[in-house]
Amino acid sequence: MNLALVGLLAGMGLGFAGYFGGFAAFLLVAVLGAAGFVAGRVLEGDLDLRDLGELLRGRDRRR
Repeated sequence: MNLALVGLLAGMGLGFAGYFGGFAAFLLVAVLGAAGFVAGRVLEGDLDLRDLGELLRGRDRRR
């Protein structure tokens, strides 16, 4: 099991533990699951946060 999947499961587990029931719980679990997934990708080295920052600022490193 890779770290991104572990992060996704951890985020979803925290969401269920923190708040259970209704549409708000669904959104909370989705957000925490996405955050866990991104954290896992960063820890694996598949995602570089510097590239994301430059993309948001409109800079392209490939030029």
